[in-house]
Amino acid sequence: MNRSIKVITFDLDNTLWDVTPTLLKAEQAQRDWLLEHRPGAIEQHDHQSLWELKKSVWKRNTHLAHQISKMRIQFLVELQCAAGYSEANAIEGAKQAFQVFLRCRHAVVLYEEALDVLQLLARTYTLGALTNGNADVYKTDAGEYFDFAFLAEELNASKPAPDMFHAALRHSGVSAEQIIHVGDNPDHDIAGAQSVGMHTIWMNSQGEEWSGGDRADREIDNLQQLPEAIEAIAEP
Repeated sequence: MNRSIKVITFDLDNTLWDVTPTLLKAEQAQRDWLLEHRPGAIEQHDHQSLWELKKSVWKRNTHLAHQISKMRIQFLVELQCAAGYSEANAIEGAKQAFQVFLRCRHAVVLYEEALDVLQLLARTYTLGALTNGNADVYKTDAGEYFDFAFLAEELNASKPAPDMFHAALRHSGVSAEQIIHVGDNPDHDIAGAQSVGMHTIWMNSQGEEWSGGDRADREIDNLQQLPEAIEAIAEP
């Protein structure tokens, strides 16, 4: 079989950027909007009570398990309804608050070396993004280097389920052994990609211990190491 590598797919959060600072800023922007435009909806809640409400929403809306944007909007609706706002006002407020969140969600700061590495790889390989999150890679500085992207929300299935990996295979028209998937999560990214026969590279920027199962073909802790890791896999 032809083992030459044609396609590199990437997870996004904590693979091309550290998502935590971005999410914290997005949550704060959403909170600020609620404080200004929906007074009384969030002031009485602390972190724990908000967490309990979110868990309740998740448990009662299992049909939205892979629809994290819709799940967030549902949470925002219930938050406002519980404060006495009408359903119509709550729905409109949820949509607006979510857009504030999403704008900040896309204001990611890529790892310092990310753009140079992506630019280099894009000269040789087709690049794709596969994410369980709701970040649109085309709304980030990395977007110009990507040929395709799939979100769990679009497919109603999250990694490690094979759906997203199969979508990448169908779109690119190559065999699984001609794709390398790069991701930070041993279960979602590495095990998921392995299950369909793809090669894998574990982006372990936090120096974590391997959680078990078949290890990735290569492990890196900085994207500068990625081209060499790809070449090592591509060698016959």
